[in-house]
Amino acid sequence: MRWENLTADSGGHSRTADAALFGADAVVSRTFDTPEFRGITFHEVRARSIINRVPGASRMPFEWTVNPYRGCSHACVYCFARKSHSYLDLDTGLGFDSQIVVKVNAPDLLRHQLGSRRWLGEHIAMGTNVDCYQRAEGRYRLMPGILGALRDHANPFSILTKGTLILRDLDLLVQASEVTDVGISVSVGFTDPALWRTVEPGTPSPERRLDAVRTLTEHGIDVGVLMAPVIPFLSDHPAQLRATVRAIAASGASSVTPLVLHLRPGAREWFMAWLGQHHPHLVRRYERLYAEGAYAPKWYQRRITRQVHDLAQEYGIGPARAGMPRRIPEPPDPADEPVSEPTQLTLI
Repeated sequence: MRWENLTADSGGHSRTADAALFGADAVVSRTFDTPEFRGITFHEVRARSIINRVPGASRMPFEWTVNPYRGCSHACVYCFARKSHSYLDLDTGLGFDSQIVVKVNAPDLLRHQLGSRRWLGEHIAMGTNVDCYQRAEGRYRLMPGILGALRDHANPFSILTKGTLILRDLDLLVQASEVTDVGISVSVGFTDPALWRTVEPGTPSPERRLDAVRTLTEHGIDVGVLMAPVIPFLSDHPAQLRATVRAIAASGASSVTPLVLHLRPGAREWFMAWLGQHHPHLVRRYERLYAEGAYAPKWYQRRITRQVHDLAQEYGIGPARAGMPRRIPEPPDPADEPVSEPTQLTLI
């Protein structure tokens, strides 16, 4: 594994070619023979940097991220973070789903960096690379320490997740919201159970995610829903969009923001292989729709956005307002870099 491909600031303001975020000698690989972790290998590392900077040219409404994991057992077939696994010479298909890098010192490292005089207390976004509440979090429990550090430093933050495990940390989220700005967004692209089982096999069901939205809202935490991805020809029928927005509104979400499926290298190959196996009649339509690149045509994106916003207005909710921490626009290319250098950013 090419761990040395991830480089970090060695203490000054310049990067050196051989300063690794973590060295191969610091990696401990483990497997656990339990049903929820069977077939998954965890690579435990001690990271040297945990706060990552977003590129200056990015359209993201935040500048800093924290990602305690790499790879994701949610196994979403469309996940555009898959490409980032190739930087470690790990497979972007099954390897991304089953080879999980765990930054075991993330809470202590974050507390140290938040206490530095160089840190200015800016907003930190989580879940923008892979889900910080994926299955591994149930064992490694990194998020309580991370949230505790953010709370203790009254540092604003946001979380994007498909994981209902976030409810385990409800008390910490409430405590943090009393001292700083906290933005929570839950990702629910559709409510079709058959589609969910094949497209997002490692995630909690859409119904359970919306139950989490309801619980968070009942405890005074404002929660938006990222309706992502809207999958062309599979979840974009007007009746499907209506059912999803209706369910989101019923959960008490404060906003809904649609995002059409995009297929970057790494994700594109894996998704198209899945499509050919499960919906071969759609392969040619996808080749035409995505002929110009990773994104669906603007006319299609605008149509979906307009339909969802009209439905949201009908059901009494709206899109996230510009500048809100939970608003997640289209992401740039994936990677994971240290504080002192720009990093490419990915979502779930």
